[in-house]
Amino acid sequence: MKLDILAFGAHPDDVELGCSGTIAKEVSLGKAVGIIDLTRGELGTRGSVEIRDNESRLAAKILGVSVRENLNMRDGFFVNDEAHQLEIIKQIRKYRPEIVICNAIEDRHIDHAKGSKLVSDSCFLSGLIKIETEFEGQFQDAWRPKMVYHYIQWKNIEPDFVVDISDFIKQKTESILAYSSQFYSENSNEPITPIATKNFLESINYRSKDFGRLVGVEYAEGFTTERYLAVNSLSDLR
Repeated sequence: MKLDILAFGAHPDDVELGCSGTIAKEVSLGKAVGIIDLTRGELGTRGSVEIRDNESRLAAKILGVSVRENLNMRDGFFVNDEAHQLEIIKQIRKYRPEIVICNAIEDRHIDHAKGSKLVSDSCFLSGLIKIETEFEGQFQDAWRPKMVYHYIQWKNIEPDFVVDISDFIKQKTESILAYSSQFYSENSNEPITPIATKNFLESINYRSKDFGRLVGVEYAEGFTTERYLAVNSLSDLR
């Protein structure tokens, strides 16, 4: 399956929190989009691996993505080394995305920055023909995505660009709330975590509103990029 966009998250729910509005928008435009989670979030304080597996499937259905996979790397302990890079390279060559979206370049959770660099480095390495990989017994051709973008998570990183998601904020919110074990609920008896507060849940909406305010739309999501963005003319800019 050839994908237009492949989004990576260190944990199930990272992609939903960071860029699900953009994913829903791209799917509505006919783009083939996939999600790959690096870990199953097994060190998470709330819920369980099995619960999060079910939640991630529900979120994928809400967003309408073509595929969602989990690489079963060790939550908290995966590293940016050859073995892990090769697993990412296999996925990039399997799906041949034009665009890859991955974790924030810096964040509160150590897995986010690690995952960001791991995926970014793997995107470059995936384009080298002398790195040989196989998938299901078949030799894989080299493939390098045209662009690698990073969504924004806990920290307020200054975006390089924003995407108008005004028509997709409902889908974004629904995909996040699919992870009912992880976020605030007044009826929950689970331990309180930084993302399981009412303030955090509300921050998802007001951050999107603030990014939108800055560019004259209702809601937006912010991204950083590793190289300059090019436009055909000034009229392409909003």
